[in-house]
Amino acid sequence: MGLSWQQGPLSAGALGRFLVPEPLPKRLLFVERLRRRMRVRFAERWIADSEQVLLLFEPARYPVAYFPEADVAPGVLEPTEHVTEHVDLGSTSWYSVRADEQHIAARGAWQHTGLPAHASELQGRVAFAWRAMDAFYEEDERIVGHAADPYHRIDIRQASRHLVVRHGERVVADTRRPLVLYESGFAPRWYVPRADIDESALAPVKLQTFCPYKGLCSYYAIGEARQAAWSYPDAYPEVRRISGLVSFEPDIVTVHLDGVQLHLEPGQTVVPHGPDRNLDVAEIVRE
Repeated sequence: MGLSWQQGPLSAGALGRFLVPEPLPKRLLFVERLRRRMRVRFAERWIADSEQVLLLFEPARYPVAYFPEADVAPGVLEPTEHVTEHVDLGSTSWYSVRADEQHIAARGAWQHTGLPAHASELQGRVAFAWRAMDAFYEEDERIVGHAADPYHRIDIRQASRHLVVRHGERVVADTRRPLVLYESGFAPRWYVPRADIDESALAPVKLQTFCPYKGLCSYYAIGEARQAAWSYPDAYPEVRRISGLVSFEPDIVTVHLDGVQLHLEPGQTVVPHGPDRNLDVAEIVRE
């Protein structure tokens, strides 16, 4: 996912490397201005509204949005006695977030209060616990799951290559018109039109996951192979071309592309359709 997740350049499993003479530190943190207006809603109130948000990237974490204290509504943050220690950023003080007497999110926000000099950009800034709030917005559009990574990119291309999916001796899909989805930090994923699939081989699984970049995903078993295939029935507008198409996990079923068998790349995990661990539907922030 972008800079710091999976095989991004700041992750532990980076696919590439920096061309420098000395090894880089094992943990690299990066911060930059978002350059978008971001707002936070809690208990029917806008509790933060800023065009000066900073995004913090650190290995194996989603980007985190930090708001200037001046852009947080007065009286919303209540200090608690809870203090933790961040491995890179020092002491971290936690706040309860209070919208009114009935709506209080314990440990709903935090601030790094023991910052080293090289991380001074975060001084006086507050981050809100994503799932403790009702919603986050960029302008008037809700951002679901976590702060959007500006370095995360998805490209979809039409292909005419011959893709065949088998489970044992059974041909499950055979197409010469797949769509290939390229996503930051992930191997290409190949999507097949349903007309080129033996849908009697697909058994729906009672599981849905959520991708902040593509939407809700449904899964299929093929024989005894659970979660062998997946589909986005109503993908987000930015990736609408894959709506309803089906992709297959090459380390669960056999996928050949132009006669060459596909496998996951080293460092990839069998978590279908990336970009990250994909939040379970139960983890999506409440409406």
